[in-house]
Amino acid sequence: MADTGKTSDRYDYMLLIPTLILIVLGLVIVYSASSNIAAHEYLRPYFYFERQFFYCAFGLLMLMIARNIPCTLYARIVYPMLCLSIILLLLLFVPGIGHKAGGATRWLHIAPFSFQPSEVVKFTLAVYMAYSMARKGSDMKYALTGLVPHLIVVGIFIGLIALQPDFGTCVILGMWLFIMLFVGGARIFHLLLLLVPVLPLMWLAVMNSDYRLKRWLAFIDPWKDPRGIGYHIIHSFLAFGSGGWFGVGLGNGKQKLFFLPEPHTDFILSVAGEELGFAGVAIITVLFGIIIIKGIKVALDARDIYSTYLSLGLTIMFGLQVIINMGVVMGLLPTKGLTLPLISYGGTSLVLNMFCIGVLLNISSRS
Repeated sequence: MADTGKTSDRYDYMLLIPTLILIVLGLVIVYSASSNIAAHEYLRPYFYFERQFFYCAFGLLMLMIARNIPCTLYARIVYPMLCLSIILLLLLFVPGIGHKAGGATRWLHIAPFSFQPSEVVKFTLAVYMAYSMARKGSDMKYALTGLVPHLIVVGIFIGLIALQPDFGTCVILGMWLFIMLFVGGARIFHLLLLLVPVLPLMWLAVMNSDYRLKRWLAFIDPWKDPRGIGYHIIHSFLAFGSGGWFGVGLGNGKQKLFFLPEPHTDFILSVAGEELGFAGVAIITVLFGIIIIKGIKVALDARDIYSTYLSLGLTIMFGLQVIINMGVVMGLLPTKGLTLPLISYGGTSLVLNMFCIGVLLNISSRS
């Protein structure tokens, strides 16, 4: 796919500035949420903060690199990217390389580095869908040419991720694929037919897994077992409730003191709600909203249909993670092990999300 447009030197500040503000906010909240845990586990209150600061610096480097790489380059190497992503997922099941934690094997340990292959898969699939849908054009409305090939490719990745197991990521990829196929021109009738086998399979996956069933029951009525399955979400409620309008003050939160599980990763927004209050959470939500709306605008203004699909795919993936994480910590969705982009502690997610923002900046510069 030829790159027919020049890249300007300007940066899209409506996309860049909210991203940088969220990263800085994330650093501050990560330190506040993790200092007591780090002091207890590593005798160093700055342990998680120092690592997050390194991830932020590396992420900024990747953002600038992605900003200056023509987005059409990814289309030329999309099939090697797919093969590499499958290899990375398969390596998770190799003893000594795949790292098991919390009952799931989601991390690769290679030399001094560790990362989550599923985060790489998200970007790879966004490139593949953009490239494939742009090539097929009007053929997307036919089941055999527009629907089935994409279901097979994405289904392979979802299957490998399900074996980890990582049900939350599978659900996100399934929702994302449904939206992308709709945008690409697939017929609504075909998409609705997909739900006929998918919904029962999801129900069986929940019913046949003890921990998933407990999460579903906790979502329905967490107060029925406040010290068991409802513990996570109840303490998240307490954090938000005690925050009030303007919070108890940065660093003064109580739920992070070994009450709220995963305060610096999955439930970091609960810590922000307690310490920064409704006002702080509202600001975070608005900043995420600006990034998502700007990402959609970048897609609408893109020079070619491939760039439109790519920017839209990256924006939808980012937006789904934000919405689902916020829904989980506020009790609007069942609990999932999902971090809040740009804010939660975690290297792979932070770096890949910043890389994707850099890709959006590149597409914006070619508009």
